[in-house]
Amino acid sequence: MSGPVGVGVIGAGVISDAYLTNLTSFPDVRVLAVADLDVERAAAQAVRHGVARSGGVDAVLDDPEIEIVVNLTIPAAHVEVGLAALDAGKHVWTEKPLALDREAARKLLDRAQEKGLRVASAPDTVLGAGLQTARRAIEAGRIGEPRTALAIFQTPGPERWHPAPEFLFQQGGGPLLDMGPYYLTVLVQVFGAIRRVTATANRARDTRVIGSGPRAGTEFPVIVPTSVTALVEFDRGGSAQLVLSFDSALQRTGFVEVTGTRGTAVLPDPNRFDGSTTLHLPNRSEPETLTAQGHDAERGTGVLELARAIRSGAAERASGALAHHVLDAMLAIDESAAKGRTVDVASTVEAPPALPENWDPRATTL
Repeated sequence: MSGPVGVGVIGAGVISDAYLTNLTSFPDVRVLAVADLDVERAAAQAVRHGVARSGGVDAVLDDPEIEIVVNLTIPAAHVEVGLAALDAGKHVWTEKPLALDREAARKLLDRAQEKGLRVASAPDTVLGAGLQTARRAIEAGRIGEPRTALAIFQTPGPERWHPAPEFLFQQGGGPLLDMGPYYLTVLVQVFGAIRRVTATANRARDTRVIGSGPRAGTEFPVIVPTSVTALVEFDRGGSAQLVLSFDSALQRTGFVEVTGTRGTAVLPDPNRFDGSTTLHLPNRSEPETLTAQGHDAERGTGVLELARAIRSGAAERASGALAHHVLDAMLAIDESAAKGRTVDVASTVEAPPALPENWDPRATTL
């Protein structure tokens, strides 16, 4: 096939704005429909972003022109919707996490393989110019061989700003499964596959209160741990300390520091597509700042990269295999914290190659 790749979005919630804003600006994809269980919400998003059609899930699954389903549903529905899309003959881009357990993730990837289709997954922030610039500098040997890292995400919790945050405190949420994919995916890009983890976790309180929107003041239960600390060890050597918390009154987010045999790099925020990299080198009196070099696209970049990979026959960079490995590591962290022992990570993965610096999401290539 040639020409733009047809895309349909399932899930018209908060994150869909960012995706639709970007996807409708890329000439290599065409957003043909927006779907949601709440068809009025789907219709509103379609109108807002100039998408011709909207409706229930079948509005996307039954459309023969749609080749990629962008699955923006809540984590508990990721696999169900993904399987339905594959059974309808469509490739899948899914928001993170890929699944809530290993068996479901494996089922999704196996179904895709059986049908000759692809599953790719957020986060695609690692494809942003900020982190790609950092990665190119590290791979060029600017800090030597990476040996250790420190990754920190600490906030008081998303209930302060999210109008419907309950799912972020249920199975599939918490700082581990909500924010962990950003940080662990970056670490895998730098260090390679994760070998084993040792972790602790706790829950600061059993209920939270919605702080904004029409349901402000509503109390809801907290099911999962809201603070997680882990030691992460990698197959080819090196380790990282990971701190993820929804309990901290002192907000520290977006911090990833990688130390190598010749220096230290402070990377951009893993939840952003831009940002500079700071190199601290022993032979320099002042830190060196590397401005992000490359494209300016944000969420939806991974969908576009998947679309181009499908057309060319190349492997997509934000692959289901990468997301599966990160999920496997997060579940191992959860298991380690629950059992009080080190847990091996059974899966492995090869980090994909960096994007070319001249990769242009605004170009017409298909």
